[in-house]
Parts: sequence; structure tokens; C-alpha cells
Amino acid sequence: MYYLGVDVGSVSTDIVLLDEHMTVNEKIYLRTKGNPIKAVQDGFKILKNKYDQLEISAAGTTGSGRMIASAIIGGDAVKNEITAHATAALEFDEDVRTIIEIGGQDSKIIILNNGIVSDFAMNTVCAAGTGSFLDRQAERLDIPIEEFGDYALKAKSSVRIAGRCAVFAESDMIHKQQLGYNQPEIIRGLCDALVRNYLNNIGKGKTILPKILFQGGVAANKGMKAAFENALGFEIHVPEHYNMMGAIGAAIIAKKTVKKVGRTNFRGFELAGSNIISKSFECEGCTNKCEVVKIYENNAVIGYFGDRCGKWSNKLLQSSNDLLA
Repeated sequence: MYYLGVDVGSVSTDIVLLDEHMTVNEKIYLRTKGNPIKAVQDGFKILKNKYDQLEISAAGTTGSGRMIASAIIGGDAVKNEITAHATAALEFDEDVRTIIEIGGQDSKIIILNNGIVSDFAMNTVCAAGTGSFLDRQAERLDIPIEEFGDYALKAKSSVRIAGRCAVFAESDMIHKQQLGYNQPEIIRGLCDALVRNYLNNIGKGKTILPKILFQGGVAANKGMKAAFENALGFEIHVPEHYNMMGAIGAAIIAKKTVKKVGRTNFRGFELAGSNIISKSFECEGCTNKCEVVKIYENNAVIGYFGDRCGKWSNKLLQSSNDLLA
């Protein structure tokens, strides 16, 4: 038996397959590119070619696109990123007390007490320090993003960079280049600035205790890991599957959910070849006027989401021939 986890974010869509022992057997990283439906289908095409006869016992979704992903694949569990990341972290290390997670567009901190999430925070507006910002700076400096952290570790000193705003950070980096500072010093200064920004905003008022796990794509950046260790005075641990922890957590939660209800809603890998589209409409049922999204597969309605009261998202279709109006 295998368990599927799907994490649909604004930058990437991550898909994992776990076996009965919660070992990661497969992981797929895809760029979302503003089209979560296509990203999920592309991932399923890969899985269908490799595991066509595989029995999926449960499927879970998380991330900003978790609702649409669940409607498409027939999800058994739909959970927010905080719960998914915490679940995955505790599965691999029950002693974790703090989770630092930095992804493509967002950052978060999760505080755990005796295996339970006791506090958390996420970034709000500014994307400084996220993966997309670091990608942009690596591209501007003509350095492969895979080597960005290595440059920071080469620096003998750190240049003070303004890190509270992505725009100001970039402007300050350019200014420091014009003053003649070398790339390793500037990159180390940027890592230090972004960690200061993270701790002063997302981590403000939080009691950060070891053991600390660093998750999300930015955890691959050795410069950011070193900067966190210097700022906190604690060792930072990066899990083996640091960039897939959300999807792993979704799969684990789905397994527990199906164990209770006794069956899965998973619809199979065949949907990779289906024509899936979404359309939205404004519900007139009350003054909330929710914008409801309606998902179609080959002209048949397969799900709704976006309503507050559940009128549509809990709707039972009377016929599989409910066609596009």
C-alpha cells in the first residue's frame, strides 16, 4: 500500500509517494507556473508511466492550491501548510521544537510543545528571504542558485545589507557592489540580513528552542543555514527531504484519515489524460456572495470549493452526467 501527498504552492507543486513504513519512494518537483491543474496532471503522468498498477490507499493535499488539488485527485485529507509541515517533521524527528520553513513565496515558523503546535507565524506582504527572491539575486549576480550558499561560506567578513524589504535589499546590494565589495561578502551579508528580517518579523515574540529543523527549498542554501546558526547559537538540522515536507505531511495525514473512515476517495492516475478546467461563479444564497470555483473533468462536475457555508463544497452530485451549463 502506498500513500500520496500533493503540495501545491505558488511557485512549485511537490508530489510524494510513501510506503507503509512512511519511507519516501518517489518525489516529484514541478513548477506550478500559475496553473496548478496542469502541474498536478503533469505529475500524475510521470507517476502513471512508472506506477500504473500501484495501489494508492490514501491521498492528501496541502499548500495554497490544496482545495483545487483535492477536488481534482479525490483527496482524503486537505490540510494547511502548518499542520502538514509539523506532521512530517514529527514523523522523522519527535524531538523537534522549532520548524523554520522558507519556500518559494512564503516563510513560516512553527513552535511545538510535546509534539503539538503551540504557536506559529507566517510572512504577510514582503517576500524578502523567500526562494523566489534568492533566485532573482542569484540570477542578477550570474551565480547558479545551487552555488549561492557556497559563496556565502567563502566570505571572510559580512557586509551590512538592508534586509527588511526585497526592493531595499536589492538596491543596497547594488550599492555595495559599486563600493567594491566582492560577491562572497555581499552574499553572506544578504543571508545575514534575511535571517535578521525573519527573526525580527516572523520570529518576533517566539521562543525558539532546539531541536530546530530547517524546511522548504531555501534550506538547501548553506549560507542561510549558517546565518541562522550564527544568529540563534543553535545547530540547525536540515531533513533529508527538506523540500518535500509539506507533501509528506499531507500523505501521513491522509493515511490516518482513511484508517478512520475505511476507504479512500482517490480517483486514480488516469486523470492525467483528462480535460480538467475550472470556472467560478458568485453564489447568491446569502449576503456573503462567495466566489465559488467549480471543477469540471471532461465536462462532468467533480467538485466545488470557495464557499464559506459548505452549500457547494459539500454538495453531492446527483448524476455523473452533470454537464457544463
